[in-house]
Amino acid sequence: MTVIETNIGRRFAPGLLLGTILGGTASLASAQGAAPAGPRVPPSVQVQANTAPAASLAPTRMIRSLGVTGAQRLEPETVRSYVKLRVGDTYTTEQLDQAIKDLYATQLFADVQITGAETGDIMLQVRENPVINRIVFEGNKRLKEDKIRPEVKLAPRQIFTREAARADVARIIELYRRQGRFAATVEPKMVRLDQNRVDIVFEITEGAKSKVRQINIIGNEKFSDGELRSEMATKQSRFYRFFSSGDSYDPDKLSYDQQKMRQFYLTNGYADFRVVSAVAELTPDKRDFIVTYVVEEGDRYKFGDVDLESDIRDVKADTFKYLLPMKKGDWYNAKQIEDTVDSITETTGLLGFTPDVRPDFRPEKETLTMNVTFKINDAPRVYVERIDVNGNTLTQDKVVRREFRLAEGDAFNSFRVKRSRDRIQSLGFFQDKFEIERKQGSAPDRVILEANVEEKSTGELQLSAGYSSLEKFIVDLSVTQRNFRGKGQVLRASGSYSTYSKSVELGFTEPYLFDQNIAVGVDLFRRDLNSFNFRADNSRNTTYQQTTTGFQIRAGVPLTEFVQLALRYGLSQDNVTLDRSTFFSDTDGNGTIECDPLLAGRYLCDAIGKRITSSVGYSLVYSNLNNSIRPTAGQRIIFSQDFAGLGGSVKYIKSKIDADKYWGLGSGFVFSVGLEGGFIYSYDKSRGEGIDKVRLVDRWFLGQPQLRGFDIRGVGPRIQRVPYNSDGTLNTAIARNQIQDDAIGGRAYYLGRAELEIPLGSGARDLGLRPSIFMDAGAVFNVTRPVLVDTQVCDIPASGTTAATTRIVSKASGCPTGASVSANQSGAFREVFLGDSPSPRLSVGVGVNWNSPFGPFRIDVAKALLKEPGDDTKFFTFNVGTQF
Repeated sequence: MTVIETNIGRRFAPGLLLGTILGGTASLASAQGAAPAGPRVPPSVQVQANTAPAASLAPTRMIRSLGVTGAQRLEPETVRSYVKLRVGDTYTTEQLDQAIKDLYATQLFADVQITGAETGDIMLQVRENPVINRIVFEGNKRLKEDKIRPEVKLAPRQIFTREAARADVARIIELYRRQGRFAATVEPKMVRLDQNRVDIVFEITEGAKSKVRQINIIGNEKFSDGELRSEMATKQSRFYRFFSSGDSYDPDKLSYDQQKMRQFYLTNGYADFRVVSAVAELTPDKRDFIVTYVVEEGDRYKFGDVDLESDIRDVKADTFKYLLPMKKGDWYNAKQIEDTVDSITETTGLLGFTPDVRPDFRPEKETLTMNVTFKINDAPRVYVERIDVNGNTLTQDKVVRREFRLAEGDAFNSFRVKRSRDRIQSLGFFQDKFEIERKQGSAPDRVILEANVEEKSTGELQLSAGYSSLEKFIVDLSVTQRNFRGKGQVLRASGSYSTYSKSVELGFTEPYLFDQNIAVGVDLFRRDLNSFNFRADNSRNTTYQQTTTGFQIRAGVPLTEFVQLALRYGLSQDNVTLDRSTFFSDTDGNGTIECDPLLAGRYLCDAIGKRITSSVGYSLVYSNLNNSIRPTAGQRIIFSQDFAGLGGSVKYIKSKIDADKYWGLGSGFVFSVGLEGGFIYSYDKSRGEGIDKVRLVDRWFLGQPQLRGFDIRGVGPRIQRVPYNSDGTLNTAIARNQIQDDAIGGRAYYLGRAELEIPLGSGARDLGLRPSIFMDAGAVFNVTRPVLVDTQVCDIPASGTTAATTRIVSKASGCPTGASVSANQSGAFREVFLGDSPSPRLSVGVGVNWNSPFGPFRIDVAKALLKEPGDDTKFFTFNVGTQF
């Protein structure tokens, strides 16, 4: 690309290029403090020939003619209309100077001269500013063109001006400074084309991202620099922070860090704390910043008298004093004050009031105590005039409006507005940081609520293949639309295939049936599961196959704002089978092939067969989570029961309770605890000695991934086959992975979880990385003790054409007639029943979730601290392509 002449007029030595370059590469102080340059005007009028002395321009000289030359796009009459000179009028030098200024002020001309001042034949010689053909950006790699172009006001087919170019350079530089790149420079170039057209090229040198090299704090005595830095969003640049963007300099963060530091001191009782100054100095190489804070800590206060007063007739102060958590003598805590105000506002708001709760502070310097009185005032009634929903291009208005807890004409209630925000955000259709704006209405007692939403993708097409430590090779295909037709409907179809499981599922949910707050849905499914145990060589041995085909119909209605009732009916057929070639034999020698307890185990033989389950169930759900998809605050409690026996061949009552609580600890940390438990009771008739009335496939199982640190179904009742040594003694020294191990589940279980999600920088968040540390505890137990098998090897003598052989038989039945117990008991085994204990199993560990391009990815490293004999632990697990 050739850069053509860039000086605009003969009389102006500094051209566009030089002036704009200086503006783009100015120092930090001059760039921030410089005022926009105005139109460039020549200091005096130029004349074409020898200019006469000023005194010779008599005030009475008359304009005999007024011509225009050099205009290409503009008509001469249009040019003349920009000046105040008219034929027949008298003129002075000052008037000619003003005419030139007026022409430059239009920003249509690159050069203006006036000739004929001596004769009165005035000629306006102009050179028009060029027309922009196109705008080109070069050198921008960190900021894409679609981010820069909206900031640039110059555009194709507009008139080019130097002032607009300078302003665009300043805007581009400011854009890079917001990204922390203070060394960025922008050099505009103009390429002249025919017909007075130009291409404008912004050559950008982005420079390195400016880091915060050091944070200095002066004046702190009670807390160390490290303690205060840990409260700030801005971090010092270190080599190990490659995943974090916290060490990038951002002027907006300085104000935020001051607030965080003040909040930290106020939370710890220092009510007089203040930040005296905050200075950010750019290093000479323009690469990094050094930030220095000067603070005054002040004295530490304790709470004095704490009281509550109410000016609302129906709100008795004594009734709400239980909401005051602070006591006299406690260290003063400003965060506790804010939380108390919110708690009182929310509680009274639930009763239909619109309170104005304000704390009245009365510090006593002598005793260093802070007296606080919370005053509940009846705020003036303000009514919702209108609710506006903007930005929803796909989602229908009614989908958003039906989540509002306020209607037009209702009295304004801040708690209901907050609840409306949480409900809209929980839809998962819009941006994460959604807020409902409050604007003044047409009268002082009217307010307009405005929901400015930004829609995000609600359709998901996932095709993933991966490897799981649980299921080996996995292929998963799922299509989900959570906002089908913009009506909030959910439509999903999924299929998965792995070495040990296959499934196909279809589902549809209508959240508001006939525009009423009643949700209905239907699911169709087919699931094939191959359960397995481990052989002596640590390979997996498929034990039983379970095929389930059925459907479920769902309905849900709200009982209160936070309580919902969900109803369901399901019908399914289970078919449990065993490999006939592996587990079947002629046990009685009469030619009938049936399940052999010595090969499969009596518990598996009892499980085979087809059964139909017809069940009806309900769930009571209490939830005040701030976001149902990724909660950071609130709690959820679910109590469920399913009754099987409305037809079919299975009869049971299955009950389950599940509770979760989330706390946002600040700075992106989220702490959560969960507790769940379940019990299943069968009212089927007894199926025989040692056979539990609850079928194997209906029992609870526990292990990875619910109880991390243990293998899949690695906790709870199980049967192990311990081999005998050749001399007939049990081989108790055999390795765990060489024992056949079958989990048989239990009728009851419980599971507890505590987890802390650790925030990362914006770069890691964009990658979908969410690390956490956790502790899990739980157990599954309560199953009928099965009839165990103890075997021995018998020597079968030769008979006729049949050669001598050996056979493994049950010790209870003894060796066949004519046979004897073999001296070599290799191959015989004893079944041992283990794990049926409610004692807690406990594990701790760390994990990382990653929404990778290949599908959801989860890594867990966990150590089992408490376990029972028979439990199967696992230190490291990972899953790719499966949901977690």
